[in-house]
Amino acid sequence: MSRKRPHKGRRDQRGRTGVRKPRLTQTGTIRIVRAGVATVETPAGTFPVARGGIHEAMSGDTVQVVLVRRGDGPEQAVVHAVLERATTTFLGVYGVADPLGVVTPLDGRMNHDFFVIPGDDSAGRLGVREGDVVAARILQYPARRSAGVATIDRRLGSSAELDMAIETAIASFGLATEFPKAVLAEADAVRIDVGEALAKGNRRDLRGLCTFTIDPVDARDYDDAVSVGRSADGGYEVGVHIADVSHYVAWGSSIDVEARQRTCSVYLADRVLPMLPERLCNDVCSLVAGEDRLCMSVLMRLDAKGNVLDAEATRSVIRSHARLSYDQADALLTGELEPEGLPVVCGEAAEVAAAIRMLDDVSRLRQKLRTNRGAIDFETREAKVLLDGNGKPTGVSVRERTAATNLIEEAMLMANESVAKLLSEHEVAAAYRVHERPSPDDLAATLPALREMGLARGAEADALVAGEPYALQRVLAAARGTSAEYLVNALLLRAQKRAVYLPHNDGHYALGARAYCHFTSPIRRYPDLIVHRALKALLDGRLDSREQALIGKQLSQLCRSCSDQERVADAASRTTQKVKMAEYFSDHIGERYAGVISGCERFGIFVMLDDSCAEGLLPARALGDEWFLFDEERMTLTGESTGRTWRLGQRIAVEVAATNPAHGQIDFRLPSSR
Repeated sequence: MSRKRPHKGRRDQRGRTGVRKPRLTQTGTIRIVRAGVATVETPAGTFPVARGGIHEAMSGDTVQVVLVRRGDGPEQAVVHAVLERATTTFLGVYGVADPLGVVTPLDGRMNHDFFVIPGDDSAGRLGVREGDVVAARILQYPARRSAGVATIDRRLGSSAELDMAIETAIASFGLATEFPKAVLAEADAVRIDVGEALAKGNRRDLRGLCTFTIDPVDARDYDDAVSVGRSADGGYEVGVHIADVSHYVAWGSSIDVEARQRTCSVYLADRVLPMLPERLCNDVCSLVAGEDRLCMSVLMRLDAKGNVLDAEATRSVIRSHARLSYDQADALLTGELEPEGLPVVCGEAAEVAAAIRMLDDVSRLRQKLRTNRGAIDFETREAKVLLDGNGKPTGVSVRERTAATNLIEEAMLMANESVAKLLSEHEVAAAYRVHERPSPDDLAATLPALREMGLARGAEADALVAGEPYALQRVLAAARGTSAEYLVNALLLRAQKRAVYLPHNDGHYALGARAYCHFTSPIRRYPDLIVHRALKALLDGRLDSREQALIGKQLSQLCRSCSDQERVADAASRTTQKVKMAEYFSDHIGERYAGVISGCERFGIFVMLDDSCAEGLLPARALGDEWFLFDEERMTLTGESTGRTWRLGQRIAVEVAATNPAHGQIDFRLPSSR
């Protein structure tokens, strides 16, 4: 009779042996945040990658990981194998290590250089010199016992010719800068077929309606127009007309597949990386004044108090009467600009002026209604560094909400809600914009700082932690007009959960909306394109079509990738603005500015300047020759000897001490006595 041999295992300290448990493996996508820091998204959840556990993986790769636990800590992932590569090309700086060429990636998340082997004449053929920035294609991926190999596809320019900080940001965020040839060819073949579209009989001719666009003065694509009139019962009829992008971008076309990969346009400090080729976003689909354009229109009927009574969605054709800037619309509303000064290309200037004033009335009614239902309006300021033709900063423009921006925002909010309501009532799967109630813990974390600024005490604090929207409204109202106004808005905004795209409707907390979606910007957001297709399928009675079935199968993943890429686009935009802001202040070393303390850490305080919204660090060593005690809960720094306390929202004057444009950093010091 044979005996089974015991399993071999490790001996413990007492000399006993045991069976080693098999290590649990998962398959997922690795996301590298920065060199050495990553997470892996798996069906079982998202796990942080253990230190040194990335190995040869690159961001976006499909990997097999082993889950490990160190001590009492959470489970962490270690890359066991790379199953599928996501990166095939990259930008890098070319160097020479004779006889090899070397391409060092600009993307800081790629921690391997790639060699150009002898016999590869791509560098010589393209005229690449040492220090040039190149587009390289990977031939062999790095492994534990072999180096990565690449060939050069294109020379972008020398380091002196390019803005290396911006190019590095583009590479580090994995942003696409060029369209494939097939996509450009498909876009070039598109025709503005207004006559053919009208002949089909399912599109309304609204060219006689007084429509117009209002956008930033530097806008190049105009994808939304508005119209308004009075109804017989004393209410209003508001129209929002959005470029009919889905008419030209068919599901599964080359343009569509590329747009799905990009998911949105990215607005960097010195350029826009569009979701669609320029032929579409700046021409065919742009609602150019005086030109016939295809649209999807939402025609809403409001009562005299601004309540939406009903809404109708339809395919349409419009002819915009005027292309206005926010500055022009604001000047008209304040009386600084007469109607005759409006850039009207067709129709009457007086009619356009009357419509702007009427939309301003509607805007005020809608703001009051939304406030009453619990909508939370955060006051924010957007700083944009102004650049000359060579990309050099010349100044800073701070955009704040105005009557003109409000009237357009309210019209878009109405249209988005109306479309979402229509789709959700018919249980149509689409890309809904969902915002969940913030967690009590995140809201509670704001209380010490708010109390330090004299806000949110007693029952008000309890209501705020519970996420009661009216409590948030009251705290924001109490801060309005104070030096801490924008800081309080930022604190409460950071405590909110991030809005995401989902294939089903779950409402929007901050807007107080039962249903919400993005419908108004299909030129620059892919979710809007999904919504347009769903809306057309509903209007045409073809929700069970093959196309909708195909979209439905991918809808969850599309919503997830759109949500993820939106975060990437926002981070890239902020990063490049910080780079240019630091570059701007490099020419202002030693100059004095007024600001407010916006953050507090052990190592110093962060100050946001009033005029430019630039934020920089005032290190603790620059506050005085003493020890400083950091109160993490109240977010204060207190001098041990002097007892002087630095707290959030406190007014302060600083001087620019130093800058590091490559990293977007500005350092301050206290003003010197003069």
